[in-house]
Amino acid sequence: MSHKTHPQTSIGHVHLKVSNLDRAIAFYRDVMGFELQVTYGTQAAFLSAGGYHHHIGLNTWDSRGGTPPAPGTTGLYHVAFLYPDRAALAATFKSVLNAGVHISGAADHGVSEAIYFNDPDGNGIEIYRDRPQEEWPRDASGTIKMSNTSFDLDALLAEAL
Repeated sequence: MSHKTHPQTSIGHVHLKVSNLDRAIAFYRDVMGFELQVTYGTQAAFLSAGGYHHHIGLNTWDSRGGTPPAPGTTGLYHVAFLYPDRAALAATFKSVLNAGVHISGAADHGVSEAIYFNDPDGNGIEIYRDRPQEEWPRDASGTIKMSNTSFDLDALLAEAL
């Protein structure tokens, strides 16, 4: 029998290699809205929401001045940030647009609504909100039926805080 992870396990943080620490801090702090908790000299920084020690670690230990991974290579596809409701998602989406960030995609997955773009180092980002579980689409056997349909981003922006 294979090991099963405890059902209360969650992802605590993501730690990203970046080429320019100041630029990365500015993006995650000023555009995404995370709070800078601590820096370690000029090589690492930790940011969070709500005063947590860190949700995002950034470092240049092996990547200062580096370039994003080439297409066709392995690595992080994206990091996903879950917002508590549409208004909070809309507020961050508005900030991302106001910063001139190119949106690479958006989708209504039935269980969630998601927007996709990259940070300044080319790391993929998803910002999303989950629908309440009782609204998740399911087939006759109760299996979740995720979808990939269009997401009305103008309607979302109308809900920005």
